[in-house]
Amino acid sequence: MGTERETCRDAGPGAALHAVSSAVLAVTRHLSVHEVLQVIVRGAAQLLDARYAALGVPDDEGSFAEFVVEGVTDAEWRAIGPLPRQHGMLAVMLRDKAPQRLADIRTEPAFEGWPVAHPVLKDFLGVPIRDGEDVLGIIFLANKRAPGGFTEADQELLTLFAAHAAIAIANARLHERNRELTVVEERNRLARELHDAVAQKLFSLRLTAQAAAALAERDPARTVRELDQVQRLAGEALAELRAVIHELRPADLAGDGLVASLRKHVEVLDRAHETRVGLTVEREAAGLAAELSDEHEIAVFRIAQEAVHNALRHAGARTVEVRLAGAGAGGGLRLEVVDDGRGLDAEAADPSRQGGLGLASMRERAASVGGALTVDSRPAPGTGTRVRLEVPGG
Repeated sequence: MGTERETCRDAGPGAALHAVSSAVLAVTRHLSVHEVLQVIVRGAAQLLDARYAALGVPDDEGSFAEFVVEGVTDAEWRAIGPLPRQHGMLAVMLRDKAPQRLADIRTEPAFEGWPVAHPVLKDFLGVPIRDGEDVLGIIFLANKRAPGGFTEADQELLTLFAAHAAIAIANARLHERNRELTVVEERNRLARELHDAVAQKLFSLRLTAQAAAALAERDPARTVRELDQVQRLAGEALAELRAVIHELRPADLAGDGLVASLRKHVEVLDRAHETRVGLTVEREAAGLAAELSDEHEIAVFRIAQEAVHNALRHAGARTVEVRLAGAGAGGGLRLEVVDDGRGLDAEAADPSRQGGLGLASMRERAASVGGALTVDSRPAPGTGTRVRLEVPGG
C-alpha cells in the first residue's frame, strides 16, 4: 500500500491542487504570523516530498525577522546556532526575486556560510513569496525523498503554493495589526476603570490619612477612627484593583494564543532592556499550549510575566530565559523562567511565606489551575533563580 505522500504525488494535478487548498485552509486556523509560517513550511514539505523545508521573512538589518524550518529537530536547530544572515543562496533569491532549482546546491558559487552542524543539502528548490513587487519571504526545499531531485512541475507547484502563502501571510499581518489596535482599546478601557473604581478611593484614602495626621496630637481617639477608615479604604481599593486585573484577559493572548503571546512579550523586553531575554519552546510544548483552557493560558502567561519582571528588576541578571516544555507522562505543560542573577535569600523563596517579589501571587495563580510552582535559588551572585510551573493539561 502506498503512503499518503506517494498517493498525493501519483494522483496528478487535481490531487496536488487539493493538497495546496487544504494547506492554505489550515493556515486560516492560525492568527499569528509565526504559526502561519510553520503551517506553510510543513505543508510544502509534505506536498513536494522534501526532507527539509524552511521559510524566512527578511528584516531590514541583513537577517531574518522570522525563520522556521521543517525536518530539523530542536536539538539540531540549537546546534546550528543563530539565525542565518541574508547571504549566499538566500541573498540571491531575495535579490533576483526568481525561483532557484538546483541539482546540487553545494556546487553553486553562492553556496557559502553554512554552519558545521547544518544538515547536508543537495538538490534544492527555492521560490520567493511575493506580494506584487515586494518579497515577503522565501521558501525553499531540499533533498527530495524520491530519486531524481525536484522537477519543473515541482517548481510550478511550489510557486503556486507560495502565491497562496503570500495571501495567508498578508492576512496574518492584518490580524496582528488589528490585535494591536485591540490592545490600545483595552488599555484605554482599563485606564477608565482604574480611574472610576480605584482612583477615587485612593483620593479619599489620601484625604483621610492627612486628617489622621492632623488630629494625631490633639485627638488620639479620633485619629484611631480615621486610621481604621484608611485601612478600610485601602482594602477596598486593593479589592477593586484585583477585580479589574482579574477581568482583563490579555488581548494578545486572546487572539494569538500562549506561545505567540509569550514570544511577542519576550521580544519587547529583550529590546527594552540590556539583559538578554529569550524564549525556547519545545515542539511538544507548542501543541500542548494550544490545547490549554483560557484559564490555564492566563495563569501561565501571568506567572511568566511576573517571574521575568522579578529577574529584570531585582536579580541584576545578564540573561533571562523563558522555556516551555512538556511536563511528562501526565500531558501537562512546564514553564521555566531561569536567570543568572544574584538569587533570592531563603526567606524570599520560602513557599510558606507570603513574601514580596510577587511570589505569593504566582503561587495563588498556580494553585487556582491545579498547578505547582517551585522556586530554586541561592543568595549569591551568578547563581540565579529558577521559577518552575507545572500545570495539568486542559
